[in-house]
Amino acid sequence: MSMDSVFVHKIWNEVEISKMVSGGVPFAMLSDAGGRVGSLYDVYDIDAGVDTRGRFIIDPDGVIQGYEVLTPPVGRNVLETLRQIQAFQLVRQSKGAEATPSGWRPGKPTLKPGPDLVGRVWETWKTSMAFD
Repeated sequence: MSMDSVFVHKIWNEVEISKMVSGGVPFAMLSDAGGRVGSLYDVYDIDAGVDTRGRFIIDPDGVIQGYEVLTPPVGRNVLETLRQIQAFQLVRQSKGAEATPSGWRPGKPTLKPGPDLVGRVWETWKTSMAFD
């Protein structure tokens, strides 16, 4: 979502994003003309009349599970956002029986929260963080 119009989003997706991401943006882009949603999430800069760049991961119950707010010159990492969504989905699906270590990716080992994990997180982290 941005303050840009749906028409600007369409052109941006077709002219820019589709050249960086095969098939373009894989989700609907929404327009926050006027900054009403940005105001609700405290990212609307009333003096400049723009939203500060932010991303919010909201679960199906409407609870914010993660967020990131960056100044405009700093780009976001869409792959990291998708990785985090996958991690939140896995944790939700397991009803908290699994957790994801730092840098976890789908297919990598997860953590099983509990007393046996105390002092042993590094063992799973070490195997899940094998750099490709």
